[in-house]
Amino acid sequence: MADSNPTAVQPEQDESTEISQPRSRRKGVVIVVLVVLVLVAAGLWWRSTFTEDTDDAQINGHLIQISARIAGQIIKVDVDENQVVKAGDPIAELDPKDFQVAVENAKAALASAEANAAAAQVNVPITTINTGSNLSAAGADVTGAQASVSQAQQQLQAAQARVAQAQANDVKAQADLARYKPLVEKDVISKQQFDAAVAAADAAKAALADAQASQQAASDGVRVAREREKQSVAQLKFAQTGPQQVAAQNARVRQAQAQVQQAKAQLDQAQLNLSYTRIVAPVAGIITRKSVEINQNVSVGQNLLTLVSLEDLWITANFKETQLRHMAAGQPVTIHVDATGKDYKGTVTQIGGATGSVLSLFPPENATGNYVKVVQRVPVRIDFTDLKDEDSTHLLRPGLSVEPTVRVK
Repeated sequence: MADSNPTAVQPEQDESTEISQPRSRRKGVVIVVLVVLVLVAAGLWWRSTFTEDTDDAQINGHLIQISARIAGQIIKVDVDENQVVKAGDPIAELDPKDFQVAVENAKAALASAEANAAAAQVNVPITTINTGSNLSAAGADVTGAQASVSQAQQQLQAAQARVAQAQANDVKAQADLARYKPLVEKDVISKQQFDAAVAAADAAKAALADAQASQQAASDGVRVAREREKQSVAQLKFAQTGPQQVAAQNARVRQAQAQVQQAKAQLDQAQLNLSYTRIVAPVAGIITRKSVEINQNVSVGQNLLTLVSLEDLWITANFKETQLRHMAAGQPVTIHVDATGKDYKGTVTQIGGATGSVLSLFPPENATGNYVKVVQRVPVRIDFTDLKDEDSTHLLRPGLSVEPTVRVK
């Protein structure tokens, strides 16, 4: 009954199997650790060789100072602090009454200038016709005056001849009277003959006086004819300035047209000033630093609020100077944003022209000679390439911290 003995000898276990299993398990763990270390080393090598990154970077954007372009009184404010606005949304409104009056005055001035220009334009053909007619009439007057002078001179010559004839007759009559006077005293001739000689002498003297008067009148006629000739010549010279008169009228037309353009410019300026009474957002953004209130009097250029633009955002990353050896514009960038936890795509646009320390308000200056080399940082601009798709709700804000990684190889 040996089979029923509980203390029967059991078969010996194989200890080699128990020892081999832990060794193979450890070997697998070591292999996994080695693979992980190789992958980590490869990743670190890849990251250090083909990429450059920094945590000294932030989002930048345009901070637009909204100011008044005209002076006036605020009658309406349409926005509040931290309000999101779109491009063209109303921000504030100034009292437009004064500017509406200025527009009406400018319109009236423009209408007056246009009327003056039209009248000046009408006068151009009138002046042309009048100057032509005046030239023809002045030429005829000169010809007539010259003929009058010639005729007066001929009349003067005839009067002078009559005077000479009257003088000869008077001399003869006086001589006859002188001869008859002693004869009548001696009764050689009759008293009647002597009276006839006296009458003839008086008639000759009167004829001489008449001839001399006619000569004086003819001389005056010559002088008057010459004066008229001078006057007609002067009128002819004035008429000959017709082209200059037409040119002057054309100049007045151009001046009137220039006044029309000036009045139009003044009207445009008045309408612009009227449009400036309504202040609108130039771009989409968020209202900050609002300092405008109703009934506030503002001046030209006075800042009313700050508009933070959300449409044009970029990254300013301050890379160490040792990281710029292989960095260049156009290289792709992966941007991790802490605020959203997302990664965005971008590209290197510009590398700054100087280090941040040089561009600071008080650049460092080593005047003592105790120089310690410090790795400098250079600002690099990175532009988003997928912002419209990844940030359609405008979650990104200027000033947020980001971590860009640039693929340099």
